[in-house]
Amino acid sequence: PQPGDLIEIDRRVYQHWALYVGDGYVINVTPVDEGAPSLSVSTTSIFTRKAKVKKQLLKEVVGNHKWRVNNKYDRSRTPRPVKEIIRRAEQWIDEEVPYDVLGSNCEHFVTELRYGEGVSEQVS
Repeated sequence: PQPGDLIEIDRRVYQHWALYVGDGYVINVTPVDEGAPSLSVSTTSIFTRKAKVKKQLLKEVVGNHKWRVNNKYDRSRTPRPVKEIIRRAEQWIDEEVPYDVLGSNCEHFVTELRYGEGVSEQVS
């Protein structure tokens, strides 16, 4: 992956999304309720109301799940410049953010950073 790329991680029940920032690291949101790292997020924790933005190694977030670079919205939206994507993403590290699986999920978070608009096909 290249800095600014969206990373789609295939969990059994849903897709988890992260933003690649370089040097093997991603920025992603993880549920606060259970304090669980994102790789062990249970299906019940996707219904939490709060999440924390974390910078973690991609391999730690992925665990033994499959993942891929998926900038699927590039066809319909213009990505921000990479430096701006990374700068905006790093401003969120360690912040607590609202989390709602339908309106403010991990995919909304990373697409907001990349495109300036939070979108998620998972919930449409």
